[in-house]
Amino acid sequence: MKKPTGKKTAPRSPAAAPEGSSIWQQFDMMRRAFVASPVLKPILWLTAGSFTVIVVTAIGQIILNRWYRPFFDAIERRDLNAFFYQLMLFLVIAGVLLVFNVTQQWLNQMVRLKLREGLTLDLIGQWMRPRRAFRLANAGTIGVNPDQRMQEDAGHLADLTTSLGFGLVQSSILLISFVGVLWSLSSGFAFQIGDRSLEIPGYMVWAAILYAGSASWLSWLVGRPLIHLNGDRYAREADLRFSMMHANEHIDGISLAGGEAGERRRLELDLSSVLGAMRNIFRAEINLAWVQDGYGWVTVVAPILVAAPVYFAGNISFGGLMMAVGAFNQVHTSLKWFVANVSAITDWRATLLRVAAFRRALIVADTLHDKEKRIEFVENDRASLTFDNLEVVSPSGRTRLAEPHIEIAAGQRVIISGDPRAGKTLLFRALAGLWPWGSGRVGLPADDGVAFIPRDPYFPRGRLRNALAYPRADGFADSEIVAALSKVGLDHLAASLDREARWERELSDDDQRLLAFARLLLQRPRWVIIDEALETMDSDALKLALSIFETDLKETAVVKIGRTPRNGALFSRVIHLVKDTEGPTLKPVRLDAGVPELEMAGSSVP
Repeated sequence: MKKPTGKKTAPRSPAAAPEGSSIWQQFDMMRRAFVASPVLKPILWLTAGSFTVIVVTAIGQIILNRWYRPFFDAIERRDLNAFFYQLMLFLVIAGVLLVFNVTQQWLNQMVRLKLREGLTLDLIGQWMRPRRAFRLANAGTIGVNPDQRMQEDAGHLADLTTSLGFGLVQSSILLISFVGVLWSLSSGFAFQIGDRSLEIPGYMVWAAILYAGSASWLSWLVGRPLIHLNGDRYAREADLRFSMMHANEHIDGISLAGGEAGERRRLELDLSSVLGAMRNIFRAEINLAWVQDGYGWVTVVAPILVAAPVYFAGNISFGGLMMAVGAFNQVHTSLKWFVANVSAITDWRATLLRVAAFRRALIVADTLHDKEKRIEFVENDRASLTFDNLEVVSPSGRTRLAEPHIEIAAGQRVIISGDPRAGKTLLFRALAGLWPWGSGRVGLPADDGVAFIPRDPYFPRGRLRNALAYPRADGFADSEIVAALSKVGLDHLAASLDREARWERELSDDDQRLLAFARLLLQRPRWVIIDEALETMDSDALKLALSIFETDLKETAVVKIGRTPRNGALFSRVIHLVKDTEGPTLKPVRLDAGVPELEMAGSSVP
């Protein structure tokens, strides 16, 4: 139970605006998130270890490449003793490389694990900042599926970043290592063109660069559309997942209304969109496969064709030829890393865009309304709740209290009432600090926590005793809990204190609301503000709920927003709520559509 903060936030300057949509800005934002992450040091140590293993493995690959010459020369000479000696030497080299390869894989997996931990923790921390998740949920489609962004997209981004990052480092080190080998093997060779001799220093290196460069350029040209197509697919998958979750959460109402056929059609339409997006990806991947597989087949003979002039000129032996082929393949494999990973790179780019856009939206959610007037929250120097010229602005108009100045003293019981479209829930959210846009001042009671009871109370999944203590981490004695349950008529739950369940699914609506009042009995706040939580309760449940304020919470002030309950003797004062459709309105906000802005329509406020 917390009261809204009274601190004001200064508007941010344009220079401090959130990051844009370029890949470098997105990458830099994610980098800065990891710099402040608690997993930064483990990631750096693991990365350093993996880098060391990659370097040592590259040295081993050079030694293995040099082994080709004596091995194949022994075959050419039909020297059986030298053949078996080189074979034993190969087993030693291969065994050492096997150990390093397994070690590198383990290190890579640990880096992947830590990357996901750091990224997901950062997103959860940003999402669960006070009031932020609520604002994001009301700011366009980017706030519809935050669970997918933090669970699936973050995990996928960690996997791709690890595999692509270490793959690039390994390819770069092998490229540097084998360029020298390939250069030395092709040095001193000259092409004979008629009577003229043309010498190209390191011509096999340039041949490998030209071959792999042309493959990379063509692969990027053909595979670039996959960035947009992958992003579209992830968006469609999110829509399908949300539709399924929505249907599952409301399956009772769907079944009672006999609406399964309609829901099935909606799900089929969403599935059709996913399949359409996947078909577009498959077509693009098939086009890319023509390029990649075509170059793959040519690569079977390309290194031999490149090294053949040196061999037939008599400058190298058969073993030297195989050594050159091995070095060419290593250089070519390193250079064609981009070709082999175009699909993964476009997938990584699309995933980075989704995760970075989500994180950007989380940050922007706190700052995009700074140009608009906000309700001021202050702390009174006495135990009273005050409203001065309070107005709440929304897209549908302005909601205001009929009286310019209202003071509610400690222990008073007040009803704030209005017509059905007056915006009672909006006022409740404004008093809780969830909807701060409007004008006027709210004075909160000094040093007293305010408990807010929404229309549909929330209970975390888990043990019942923890649900009753929420949001406190420490619990209450069993005797206190049992007594509170008994006073609201929920004695049958006393035996279920340590049972884990989804209580919103096990309990009826009335029992859920009574459980919320049992929580009030345990936590004993001095001030309670209730949304329309009493409106649909039956007479017995309503009597039990209100009785706790007549007996156990006599000193607690109660502000009920909604209609006067059937048993309204508890409330001695009525304050009227007025809806003004001609006043200033607030335009809806969409964080997923360019640079979001919030504008006042019909307001003279600058």
